[in-house]
Amino acid sequence: MSDRPERNSGQGRKPERRSSERRPARDDSGPARRPSGNASERRSGGSESRPAWQERVSRPPRADAEKSPMVPDEITEEDLELGIRVQLKTLTAENAEWTARHLAMVSLLHEQDPELAHKHALAAARRAGRIAIVRETLGITAYQVGEYGLALRELTTYRRLSGSNDQIPLMVDCERGLGRPEKALEMGRSVDRAKLPVSVRVNLAIVMSGARLDLGQNDLALAELEIPELDPTKVYEFSTSLFRAYSDTLIIGNRESEAKRWSDLADRAEQHFLGMNNPENEVFSVIEEIQIPEVSKTARYSKSQHDGATGTPRESSFKGRK
Repeated sequence: MSDRPERNSGQGRKPERRSSERRPARDDSGPARRPSGNASERRSGGSESRPAWQERVSRPPRADAEKSPMVPDEITEEDLELGIRVQLKTLTAENAEWTARHLAMVSLLHEQDPELAHKHALAAARRAGRIAIVRETLGITAYQVGEYGLALRELTTYRRLSGSNDQIPLMVDCERGLGRPEKALEMGRSVDRAKLPVSVRVNLAIVMSGARLDLGQNDLALAELEIPELDPTKVYEFSTSLFRAYSDTLIIGNRESEAKRWSDLADRAEQHFLGMNNPENEVFSVIEEIQIPEVSKTARYSKSQHDGATGTPRESSFKGRK
């Protein structure tokens, strides 16, 4: 038997740590803090301006940006047709409310003050430029004040968003207004007239006839108007404008006697529908009088020079929404 002490195999034990190898005590008084400031400040040792993308996001409003026209407190979103308000549901509540109020002002003003109505349409488009009905409204008001380039662009956008050809007559007439009758005819021929609503088809025939007149093609202008709806035995709401356009075109062709007949038919059709819409026994009552805020007058677009050069476009088929 050896006198050497037995060597400890060390199995199942961890070697003891010497006092000099012990880790310092951990301070649990609070969570560890990261150095203050962003990475760019720490690298440069001082404060820096925000990144460019943040500057773009928080860009301050432009001082020269056009301000929206005032809307009376009495005009609310309820004054806009329900079917149109439904189309604004994708907007935030506040944005939808203000867009609806501006559109309601367009309906109120488009006849008595087209310039102010156009400003309200512009304000609505700034808030809801992706809504088809808003772009349509802006295109119509632009057409009414003679801004044919803007009108054509907005109505083209409306057509793309909605897939509708209902405003194709105004688009064709915009091309006329821009002095491009050949392009107007090309656009009018690009649609299938058989698939258009009757009133749209009639208005398209009128503006196509106007484009023919711009080119001096009087006989073809008459041919454009000779559609099934040109029926003196039947009268519809669109008959007045169709009969009158046919009469005017006959006068240009020195066919006065025929022109007189169609002019009389147009007058009778107009009186018929005026009598239906305004019966003598109809009672009117004023519910509330609203004062429209006055705004500074701006220089109005003059169409006299343009009309003298290219011919005045036919009357718009726009009807105010109620």
